[in-house]
Amino acid sequence: MLEALNAEVWDKSRVVLVMDHYVPEKDAGSRKIVQIARDWARDQSLPYVYDGIGICHVVLPQKGHIRPGMFCVGGDSHSPTGGAFGAYMFGIGSTEMLGVLVTGQIWVRVPETIEMHWSGPLQHGVMAKDMILLMLGRFGMNGGNYQAIEFSGETIRGLSMQERMTLSNMSAELGSQVGLIAPDQTTVEWLRSAGVSDLAIDEIKNFTTDDDASVTHYEFDATRLDPQVAAPHSPANATSVKVHHGLAFDVAYIGACTGAKLHDLQAAADCLRGHRISPRTQLMVAPASLEDQRAAEADGTMEILRQAGAQLLPNACGACAGYGATIPDGARVIATTARNFKGRMGSPSSEVFLASPYTVAASALRGVITDPREVLA
Repeated sequence: MLEALNAEVWDKSRVVLVMDHYVPEKDAGSRKIVQIARDWARDQSLPYVYDGIGICHVVLPQKGHIRPGMFCVGGDSHSPTGGAFGAYMFGIGSTEMLGVLVTGQIWVRVPETIEMHWSGPLQHGVMAKDMILLMLGRFGMNGGNYQAIEFSGETIRGLSMQERMTLSNMSAELGSQVGLIAPDQTTVEWLRSAGVSDLAIDEIKNFTTDDDASVTHYEFDATRLDPQVAAPHSPANATSVKVHHGLAFDVAYIGACTGAKLHDLQAAADCLRGHRISPRTQLMVAPASLEDQRAAEADGTMEILRQAGAQLLPNACGACAGYGATIPDGARVIATTARNFKGRMGSPSSEVFLASPYTVAASALRGVITDPREVLA
């Protein structure tokens, strides 16, 4: 499209290209797609190109490209992940992306705000994935009504950055444009570790909702939250793990931008340490980024997963996007992915249940859907 318009990229220093959906290439079609991207990046002399080192929503902040107060767009629906860092970030289609690449501008109606306020600490074995699944079960996939969701409260402030990323990421499933979390010292320290050395706490103190702002407000008690499981074929089919307890399945999948970051891998290892998965179950693990995988290797997490019987897959979107090691006909799957739409992970005859890394790992251990609190106890 750029060639057809004889147009130029407005500012190459503000463009980041991540290749994650079709890598590693498995056929002629995927090779063509990836080669077009590589050739274009070379021809344009793009300064920031990340090829096959992880999923874009994880790679961007790890490489220091996202920071509080930024206004960003991405070519994938889970781009609201940037909201975990106090950035207004959302996904757009290819035609809108063309306009942004050429002009550096986009038209956006300022949305109303829905505040999801969480109080109290999470139980051991309960994660941000369970929080967002509970909200999906309550409000459905259009609950956000293309507004701005803000996650707030002491529970949110107590979450690690990677757990916050899971919440903001799946605000897309709630139908919100963005999923914002006010930046704090945790944000600053994480970004400094990613190389954003000039970020100071004083810079971000105003990136919060005004006290007198008009918002729709909902309250949640984290102390009472059970691990959640979403049944096929919608993330909104979420209920307590107790509803599905004991249901047998074939494949456990720990992967995707919502379920295979370092914190997620460590949670799975907590359940599997010193054990082997059920002989009736296949466990696939696709770390969300090369950086997360290396950190998990360094602290022994990956060895625990391998010893438990996990099959290691590339740092890419993989089965979550229906690519690579996809799910076979008739299989029942429990996965850490964001979506369980019919056919998304492979065969339309498969059934995908969504859960947290704790729940998926505990279930792989027993071969049936299991409350991870039983295993961790």
